[in-house]
Amino acid sequence: MTTATRWMLILASLVVIAAPAVAAAGAGFGGPDAVENIIEDDARDSGATLGDRIVQPWFDWKAGIQERHGFGLGVDYSAIWLGSSKEGLSGEDAASSGMVRIFGAWELVNRGGANSGAFVWKVENRHKYGEISPFDFGFDQGYVGLFAPPFSDQGGRVTNLYWRQRLAGGKITVTGGLVDATDYVDVNAFASPWTGFVNFAFSTGSAATFVPNDATAGLAVGAMLTKTIYVIGGITNAFSDPTKPFKSFDYLSDGEYFTSIELGITPSHGRIYNDNLHVTYWHVDSSDKAGTPGGWGLNGQYIRTINERLMPFLRVGYADDGGSLLQGSATLGLGYAMAGGRDQLGFAANWGQPNESSFGEGLSDQYTFELFYRWQLGEQLAITPDVQWLLDPALNPEHDSLWIYGIRVRLAL
Repeated sequence: MTTATRWMLILASLVVIAAPAVAAAGAGFGGPDAVENIIEDDARDSGATLGDRIVQPWFDWKAGIQERHGFGLGVDYSAIWLGSSKEGLSGEDAASSGMVRIFGAWELVNRGGANSGAFVWKVENRHKYGEISPFDFGFDQGYVGLFAPPFSDQGGRVTNLYWRQRLAGGKITVTGGLVDATDYVDVNAFASPWTGFVNFAFSTGSAATFVPNDATAGLAVGAMLTKTIYVIGGITNAFSDPTKPFKSFDYLSDGEYFTSIELGITPSHGRIYNDNLHVTYWHVDSSDKAGTPGGWGLNGQYIRTINERLMPFLRVGYADDGGSLLQGSATLGLGYAMAGGRDQLGFAANWGQPNESSFGEGLSDQYTFELFYRWQLGEQLAITPDVQWLLDPALNPEHDSLWIYGIRVRLAL
C-alpha cells in the first residue's frame, strides 16, 4: 500500500460530511484515556464510598473556569506495585512505579457548540520506585507482554499536543498534531491501564497490533456514516520519542508510517466504546528508528452493555509481522459495575501466540488471566487490587505458571 493510498483512505472519511446521521453535540470518538473524556469523567459525581470531595473548592474553581472560558484542566497521580510468585531474570520479584499527569483542553472555537475546536495537551512524569519498573517486569518474568505498559521510568514527557475540531454538527471529529494512537485505535471501555485492566493483552489491539509511541505526529479522523455506523482512521509516524516530542515532525519526511482504519456499528455516537462491533485494519512500514519490520494486521471486537452494569466483550487480533508482541490473540472478558457508584469488577482471559517476526519461531502459546476490582473510595481516590495468572510464559521455559498480584492507586485532582 503506497503512502498516497493510505492518506486517501483516511481523508475519504471526510466525504461523509453531508451524511444524514445525528450525533450528540460535543460527542467524540476518543477512548477512555482521551483528555476530554478524562476531564469529564473526573468531574462527575461518582457515588463514591466516602461521598464529597475533600478539595471541593478546587473542583468548583475548575468548573467555573471551564464554563466561563472553555478551559478544562485535570491533574492526577497514579501508582502501582506488582509482585510475582517467582524471581525474574534480574533477580527481582516485585516492581513499582508512579506518574503525575497534567492535562487540559481549551475550547477556543465555537465554545459549547457542536462544531467546536479545542487545543488539547497532556504532559507527564513517569518514575520507578525500585530496581525495576512494571513496564519492564513482564519480559523480566519471561512473559511476552507488558504487565502495566505506562508505568515506566521514562521521566518527563509529552503525550498529547494537538488540535481537535468537530464538524458537521459533531458527526465528524478531526485531530491533528502530536497524538496518542491508543486514544482512537481499537478502543473499548476497559482499555485504560489507569482505570481498567492492567495487562496490555486486554488493551489496545490485544497485544497483536504495532502501537507507536505517544506524541507521534499525525492525523486522525472519526465520522458517523449513519446513525449507527462509524469509521475512524489515522496516520502517524511509526516512531516517536515522547521525551523529545517535536522531533516527530522532523520524522514525517522519512516515510515510516503507522496507518489504521476502523469500521464499526454502535447504538449511538455517544456509546462507541461501551457498545460496539468493529473491525480495525492497521499497517506499519518497516522502520529503522522503531527497529521493526513492516507488516499489517486485523483486530475485531464485540462489547455490549446490559442494564448499564454488565459488560461482556470478545476481542481477537491477528498480525502479519509488523513488530507486534503477539501474532494471534483472543480475549473473552466481563465487566460489572457495582450498584451505587463507579466501583467495577473485571475479569478476562487471553490466548496469545508470540509474533515470530519479533521473537523467532518455536515459542509456545501463552495464556493470561486477570481479575481486578476498582474501588472508588472517594470522589478523587480509586484503589484497585489486581491479580494475574500466567500459563506457559513463552520466554520462561522453567515455569509453567506465574502469579502476578498488585495494587493500583489513582488520585484525581
